[in-house]
Amino acid sequence: MSEDAAAYRVLARKYRPTSFNGLIGQDSLVRTLSNAIAMDRLAHAWLLTGVRGVGKTSTARIIARALNCIGEDGTGGPTPEPCGVCDHCVSIAEDRHVDVIEMDAASRTGVDDVRELIESVRYRPVSARYKIYIIDEVHMLSKQAFNALLKTLEEPPPHVKFVFATTEVRRLPVTVLSRCQRFDLRRVDMEVLIEHFSAIAAKEGAEVEPAALALIARAADGSVRDGLSVLDQAMAHEGTQVTEEAVRAMLGLADRTRLFDLFDMLMKGAIKDALDCFGELHDAGAEPQALLQDLLELCHWLTRLKHVPAAGDDPAVPEAERTRGRAMAEALAVPSLAQTWQMLLKGLEEANRAARPALAAEMTLVRIAYAADLPSPADALRAIGTGDSGARPKDAPVPSAPEPAPRGAATAGAAAEPAPAAAPAAAPAPAPEPTPVSAPQPRLDSLAAIAALAEEQREPILGAWLRTEVRPVRIAAGTVEINCGRSPDGRMLDLLRDRLQEWTGERWMIALTESGGEPTLAEQERAAQEAAGRAAMDHPMVRRVLDAFPGARVRKVHRTAPDSGNDGDASP
Repeated sequence: MSEDAAAYRVLARKYRPTSFNGLIGQDSLVRTLSNAIAMDRLAHAWLLTGVRGVGKTSTARIIARALNCIGEDGTGGPTPEPCGVCDHCVSIAEDRHVDVIEMDAASRTGVDDVRELIESVRYRPVSARYKIYIIDEVHMLSKQAFNALLKTLEEPPPHVKFVFATTEVRRLPVTVLSRCQRFDLRRVDMEVLIEHFSAIAAKEGAEVEPAALALIARAADGSVRDGLSVLDQAMAHEGTQVTEEAVRAMLGLADRTRLFDLFDMLMKGAIKDALDCFGELHDAGAEPQALLQDLLELCHWLTRLKHVPAAGDDPAVPEAERTRGRAMAEALAVPSLAQTWQMLLKGLEEANRAARPALAAEMTLVRIAYAADLPSPADALRAIGTGDSGARPKDAPVPSAPEPAPRGAATAGAAAEPAPAAAPAAAPAPAPEPTPVSAPQPRLDSLAAIAALAEEQREPILGAWLRTEVRPVRIAAGTVEINCGRSPDGRMLDLLRDRLQEWTGERWMIALTESGGEPTLAEQERAAQEAAGRAAMDHPMVRRVLDAFPGARVRKVHRTAPDSGNDGDASP
């Protein structure tokens, strides 16, 4: 092996940032850390979180250099702009500094590993100003390891700093989160990535087409490291001239022009043409899953373009795509786009599980094209009422939505399992559900009101527990008497008490009993739905729908307007 080949480093390592100025797309993080270092307001622990490849570990090493830099003359202090030439900066950059300890929590997860770290914390640095502990993928530590680290993390010696990095911050205990300054590294914008990759390609002496850079930035999905890996692969594949076609073939992506053609064929119901187009793209190297993903992104972009025309002004989108996209967005209806999105999403899931993804992708395209010729649920219901077949020519304008039901009416959705779509029908309204509390000082006189307030105050776990696990016995001002069975969840009870006091400004008493109580809110809702479903089956309109769609059945009854004192029958 030649000396040059042995010394080669991939682009992701070669162009790894060594100072805050080199971090792209993280302006808020850079400004905060730079000010903290300049003002000597240094926390003892930082937590860096974000998706892979956005610069978490690089930021941790930059912090270590900034805190330990002594300047070119050897007399400097902590600085947001490390010199890069002193012994500490050089040794940290080369991963050989004795006082900067990096630990991979994915391979060292146990309490013994943390105890070893704790033992070394009490010793002063060998040569640096601070001893820096960088723990990567910190969420992989065991529960016992986190518990062993807590006391040291709360009150470390003044010469010790901790820097944690993780991609799954929700798996960290709150006791650890509360002891750290948290920084969320955001995904890097596509325009910033394109500019960054273009500069690196120029330094490497490669010419990369702008369209190829856009493909690489799109594949990176906000990750600088992933994008540099793709750019490195493209340069190794094509040399100094990287074209859009080469990158598209390397990534297994479909040609964008043909992708628009395929989507247009699906929306027109041209099944044969759509399958032929899919076959051509597949033979050219496009992966079935990547093709479905591209169709999903196109469907989302067209939907967004229909509601937000400014979305078509993105400079990353070629002019030809903007022009054609605007025309397609104007011609397509929102229900059709929403239905296509759902079918593509389901098809992508099936393709990922299938032994032969191409077959699953073709069946997905067949379903989408077939559904394009079917009448909408509103058309089907109107056809039943007029005795028509419900078919509508492909080129006919989309009919307006039916008039809203009279006040007090409810609708029942009849979901046909063998048929692609089911027609909703009117049905008697179920019992009114509790109204969520939204007043500044809520009146909490029922469990339903407390659960609704919990959900309104963004406590979904507490709200779900109140609805599924709690049987109300007596709810009064300042007192909640409930039945949680023989093994109540103490954490949820403490959370309920604290939140009630926070929301109302009063102290609440939570009383527990092991017997009695009304059914849970979830049981009450199921019972109301079952009663409404039985009532819906007796409605004349529902019977006509069920006769017209063999095998259909009433799955759920939805209210469309509050009851106004009528006899309970829903009008069609």
